[in-house]
Amino acid sequence: MDRLRSRRRHALLAVPVGLALTASLGLLPAAASAAPQGPGAAKAAAAEDGPLLSYVVNTDRERGTLARVKKAITEARGTVVVAYEQIGVVVAHSANPGFGAALRAVPGVQSAGATRTAPITPAATTDVGKPEKLKLSGPAALAAARSAEPGQEPLEGLQWDLRAIKADQAAKVNPGSRDVTVGVIDTGVDDTHPDLAPNFSRSQSASCVTGKADTSPGAWRPFDPAQDYHGTHVAGTIAAARNGTGIAGVAPEAKVSAIKVSTAKGAFFYAESVVCAFVFAADHHIAVTNNSYYVDPWLFNCSDDPDQKAIADAVGRAASYAQRKGTLNIAAAGNSSMDLSAKQLPDASSPNDTTPKNRTIDPAKCLDIPAELPGVVAVSATGVKSLKSFYSNYGLGRIDVAAPGGDNRQVPDLPAKDGRILSTLPGGDYGYLQGTSMASPHVAGVAALLKSAHPDASPQELRWLLRAQASNPGCPVAPADAACTGTQHVNSFYGYGIVDALAAVQDSDDD
Repeated sequence: MDRLRSRRRHALLAVPVGLALTASLGLLPAAASAAPQGPGAAKAAAAEDGPLLSYVVNTDRERGTLARVKKAITEARGTVVVAYEQIGVVVAHSANPGFGAALRAVPGVQSAGATRTAPITPAATTDVGKPEKLKLSGPAALAAARSAEPGQEPLEGLQWDLRAIKADQAAKVNPGSRDVTVGVIDTGVDDTHPDLAPNFSRSQSASCVTGKADTSPGAWRPFDPAQDYHGTHVAGTIAAARNGTGIAGVAPEAKVSAIKVSTAKGAFFYAESVVCAFVFAADHHIAVTNNSYYVDPWLFNCSDDPDQKAIADAVGRAASYAQRKGTLNIAAAGNSSMDLSAKQLPDASSPNDTTPKNRTIDPAKCLDIPAELPGVVAVSATGVKSLKSFYSNYGLGRIDVAAPGGDNRQVPDLPAKDGRILSTLPGGDYGYLQGTSMASPHVAGVAALLKSAHPDASPQELRWLLRAQASNPGCPVAPADAACTGTQHVNSFYGYGIVDALAAVQDSDDD
């Protein structure tokens, strides 16, 4: 995309070499809130069909409750797509406008609601702009290759971001473990890319687009490589191999997998897909997940709206399940230049799958999902000068750590000369992107290094280590594009600081 988007999955694109990737009012049909209450509510569903929508139904985990809910779904003219009984979440489809209200009246149902406002079609990200491919025969690539030192990758001279977090030095101490996998929950990954193939884990990859995991060969790949480049770009930042080709990742010997959750053309990241992804990651021993998106169609999900509450509940249960099973979840904070700790915020983009409406939300009651879920590491973006990127969200108490996400207003020295992040693109290409979508995978890579060094560390311990080993530049002395609040150690721009890959591996080496 060529305009700055608030969605983390729509990264800010720049030059070829790498592509650029990274609500409290009820706006569903009025009939959705008009179903009768009581034991017979499900049977009293409206007779006329509306658009076919997807729903999440959240219940307790009692076997009797789940059986009753499945029966009620059928009675309300719905179909069960998949039941994640371990977390009490059922994904269903229905064209009944009264389906959500009918299910909310069923004993044992704690929340239920539509995950979208647009009809299901056969089959979002946080980057700013579209990717600009790097011409491997162009002057920038040739200058990088000429400047490469022994042991460096041919394009590493263009990766100012690796040097900014000392990932180039960290690789000489601990490049990551083959026992650690980072799952890229995104638009899919081109596992045939020469910089990704050596580290790609097919057995830990799937498509979750329908809400049910599909592990058939290649299901995890992008629908359209020209449009769905985001996940491949993210994957390269995390774990591009040091193999004498292209670029290097932050954890170049860790594994990376793909869990595809977006609809075609990277358009939408719906709740049922994300629930599937977190459960899949947990059940397939994925140590870290990277989440460079927000869950559509609401920029914020508010607890006073039944549909948005159900979305937050379902995704929250899945993320919590992954954490309990040993997975650390890392997420981009967003590209709207918003103070997430403000008393109120505007939202003119929701729902983004039909017609958005202007609304004002209370950030204490309306959450950016998954970045603001408990236990998730929320990441803001910085440029080459270690200043907050102009587009990055921020907020005291809302940001855990910061990392390079790129900023074309902060220009690095030669040979880079491009303030965005260079990484892998489908088809063996490389390109530039900027966004908190690009910052989050740097943190995921450092988390993979920490997990490699501390294999028994829990997700909570890894989150603490990320914070403890980060380096905080403090609030800028010069005027910034937003007001920075807090202290030298914890503030609204950087959280606990910019991650430090070398500190992560040195501390473990000294133990």
